[in-house]
Amino acid sequence: MTKPSLPELLHAAVTAVGGTERPGQVTMAEAVAEAIDEGSHLLVQAGTGTGKSLGYLVPALAHGERVVVATATLALQRQLVERDLPRTVDALHPLLRRRPEFAMLKGRSNYLCLHRLHEGVPQDEEEGLFDQFEAAAPTSKLGQDLLRLRDWADETESGDRDDLTPGVSDRAWTQVSVSSRECLGATKCAYGAECFAEMARERAKLAEVVVTNHALLAIDAIEGAPVLPQHEVLIVDEAHELVSRVTGVATGELTPGQVNRAVRRAAKLVNEKAADQLQTAAEGFERLMELALPGRLEEIPEDLAYALMALRDAARTVISAIGATRDKSVQDEDAVRKQALASVETVHDVAERITNGSEWDVVWYERHDRFGASLRVAPMSVSGLLREKLFADRSVTLASATLKLGGDFNGVGASMGLAPEGTQGEDVPQWKGIDVGSPFDYRKQGILYVAKHLSRPARDGDRADMLDELTELIQSAGGRTLGLFSSMRAAQLAAEELRTRIPEFPILLQGEETLGELIKNFSADPKTCLFGTLSLWQGVDVPGPSCQLVVMDKIPFPRPDDPLMSARQKAVEDAGGNGFMAVAATHAALLMAQGAGRLVRASGDRGVVAVLDQRLATARYGSYLKASLPDFWYTTDRNQVRRSLAAIDATAKQTEAQ
Repeated sequence: MTKPSLPELLHAAVTAVGGTERPGQVTMAEAVAEAIDEGSHLLVQAGTGTGKSLGYLVPALAHGERVVVATATLALQRQLVERDLPRTVDALHPLLRRRPEFAMLKGRSNYLCLHRLHEGVPQDEEEGLFDQFEAAAPTSKLGQDLLRLRDWADETESGDRDDLTPGVSDRAWTQVSVSSRECLGATKCAYGAECFAEMARERAKLAEVVVTNHALLAIDAIEGAPVLPQHEVLIVDEAHELVSRVTGVATGELTPGQVNRAVRRAAKLVNEKAADQLQTAAEGFERLMELALPGRLEEIPEDLAYALMALRDAARTVISAIGATRDKSVQDEDAVRKQALASVETVHDVAERITNGSEWDVVWYERHDRFGASLRVAPMSVSGLLREKLFADRSVTLASATLKLGGDFNGVGASMGLAPEGTQGEDVPQWKGIDVGSPFDYRKQGILYVAKHLSRPARDGDRADMLDELTELIQSAGGRTLGLFSSMRAAQLAAEELRTRIPEFPILLQGEETLGELIKNFSADPKTCLFGTLSLWQGVDVPGPSCQLVVMDKIPFPRPDDPLMSARQKAVEDAGGNGFMAVAATHAALLMAQGAGRLVRASGDRGVVAVLDQRLATARYGSYLKASLPDFWYTTDRNQVRRSLAAIDATAKQTEAQ
């Protein structure tokens, strides 16, 4: 029997999921198959509606050897495992003459820990473990969550937090889960044979396609100890998020609360001298943090360096002491010991990293009204890490609706450690970038409107003319507006003001309900508007007449006082490059492309993306930003836009009335 062709396989898969075959999807699948066969790297931009997931899943399944697929969001992870993969495997089975296995793998803390559930939680103040179920009042929210978790533990086959519906609070989940550092290990744990996390790892070892997330991919790359099963093909979806997620995993943090928690956990397990040394170091660190002012520390002040060295040395002493002592009077000593070790090792590792003072690290203070001060350290760049750990020894495909910024892939490629496309040289990863387009006709379906007449935005300043413009646009659109703001304060001010001005158009505000509830309510009532900030830029998928106007209050450059972004910008400038374009403009272009992508989600969608920032039309970098957006019809004519919005609104109302 001849081997089925890729077009045959793709046709079968598309038919199975009830989709429509699109030229861009075929082009993408062929490019992914070629990259897999050649062991090369591919960056592929596939617009909304292309059928991107099938564009890489079909060649991955046809490959016949293990492929790891990493996504940024839980929503896509679930879509792949619960919808796309089961249907695709069923469709390809008769053609491939085999049934490829697939599995999902997450970090350990995403799975319920049976040891925690049955034996209790190590407590900071008490010896041994305590029964979280007895301690929580059954009528309290925590008590109800814990009782539901205990019942669920008897029913669930996966132990995966995301399979619990409705979910529980983070506080409840921490009572029944452990981090990888806190885990006793399957061979030492009484529940090792039935451990949910271990079962997930075993399923992944047997699967041809393993679906995971960017964070676990980063941990696998950074920590050296393999978390993911051996693989030679990696596909990263939502790849525009990868640098941010890897940076998050590679960021260390110290807070007084975290250090004091480590002291309390270790105190019962070590001799008095070691405990006192760590307590004294913690007190010195806490005094310093009370005086900390937010901002980057280009040099570590002498008093902070001394406090961190004291913490590091005391933590090292405690770690040695924990390993050397045994106290059989402590109930379930191994679990208590493991949690204490995890806390103290984290303190030690971050303190040591900052005192070592790598030129590639950025250190800064942050201060939050609710959580107080924290000391943070993050890599200046993750490009070297990704180049060495991600692109070596495997074929990597990076897929997203937004990878091509300013007209090419080199900006995103550089952030991931890739030299400009076509660069030759020893140890230079070779890659190709393709844009397979979108099935939507953006020039006919959407308008990009720049309010060129408005005053230039000032940082966190009130913009009366912007609010006037926004009011008129919403009135013309008949509601139907997604407002994407560069700060939560700006979103709140706009919501407060417009609720007074145009009460006939209800305004939902991020933070007042869960994001899922807000999106559901926004979709249900066309007159409703939804205002919010960064998480809305990427997380909203509302096709149809409920979202016909997407407004951005201003170009979303990073804040000038963002320590990490400003450090990255300066590093590019010190190397002779254009720091603003490489860092700030790239950051803004990615967010704007994601934001503008909220408008056209289906072939029948029509509407306007309005940018209330004259700089998009007047500044030199404006053309770079516009080139990163969908190819909408462009105008700065406010009257034209009002007429267009009114016409779109009238058409939508006619359709709704039918």
